[in-house]
Amino acid sequence: MKMTEIILAITTTLSAIMAGLFFSYSFSVVPGLGKLANIDYLKAMQSINREIQNPLFFICFFGTIISLPLITFLNYSERQLSFWLLLSATSFYYIGVFGVTIFGNVPLNNQLEKFNLSNATTAAISALRARFENRWNSLNNIRTACSIISLVLMVCVCIMNKNRTT
Repeated sequence: MKMTEIILAITTTLSAIMAGLFFSYSFSVVPGLGKLANIDYLKAMQSINREIQNPLFFICFFGTIISLPLITFLNYSERQLSFWLLLSATSFYYIGVFGVTIFGNVPLNNQLEKFNLSNATTAAISALRARFENRWNSLNNIRTACSIISLVLMVCVCIMNKNRTT
């Protein structure tokens, strides 16, 4: 097995983990959290946002950020479809996952973290949820779609590579 094939397999695996995380969050956690009372919803989101910041998440999230452009570069050729598919996968991940996370979800998470729930009025808690929930969920749906698109493009490259070697 060539080094490029190993890097492609690692990148595809990391991307699949991230796509699965965003997908499962969008279609199981979000609906469950949506049923909670305002204070419980905000407490749960604060807790989730703290817990997601762990070494395993960072390895998968940033590992994809590093390995996607690497595998794209290693597949560079103006005539190779795999390069263009990987470049598209990298673009979807960088813009739709990394960019949306850094410039959308993280600032919302930081605002939520700074909010003192124990001293807040019911009206302030309700207002915060109204400002936070729909925006955060919309951004997460973008991350979900972009991570899945990126993954599908990488799987296409994996299939193309397998067909070349058989």
